[in-house]
Amino acid sequence: MSTKTGSLTALLVVDTQVGVVDDAWHRQIVIGNISELVDRARRQEVPVVWVRHSSEYVVYGSDAWQIVPELVPLADEAIVEKRYGDAFEDTDLEPVLVEKHVGSLVLCGAQSDACVISTAFGGFVRGYDVTLVADAHTTSDRSSYGMPAPDQVVNVINMIWSYRDAPGRQAAVVATGSVSF
Repeated sequence: MSTKTGSLTALLVVDTQVGVVDDAWHRQIVIGNISELVDRARRQEVPVVWVRHSSEYVVYGSDAWQIVPELVPLADEAIVEKRYGDAFEDTDLEPVLVEKHVGSLVLCGAQSDACVISTAFGGFVRGYDVTLVADAHTTSDRSSYGMPAPDQVVNVINMIWSYRDAPGRQAAVVATGSVSF
């Protein structure tokens, strides 16, 4: 079922929080790429929507819960609070996007194998076009739990997303420098 109501694009920045990316793979590079995307979106008057997670590990209001100091949301940019991996679940993300007439998302953030991919699928099944920025999402090393190394996780997520398709929607994977709003 499609709920997409607009034709505009928004940059969706997922969980770039102190406690989420503190030990993330290529943290500085990824945060730098996200910063570049945010700057470009603002210059082009593309809405930037921030998503912030809270849980027993990232406690609401704590230092770990804060968005990293390198990325500062503007007062007029929406910050969506979430408790589940998919930023659409039990949040006001969709009303924010509808109000801004958004039909396409450019997605970046953390953790690649959790909230980023969950939000990508969440948007896609709701009818949004979703472009994942290949070099602007990251994850922590969970290889001690049997996961692949973080670089492999990011590559797998990029590959999985590059093969998505559905009627009336588009999925894409592009590098930061190739993002078109």
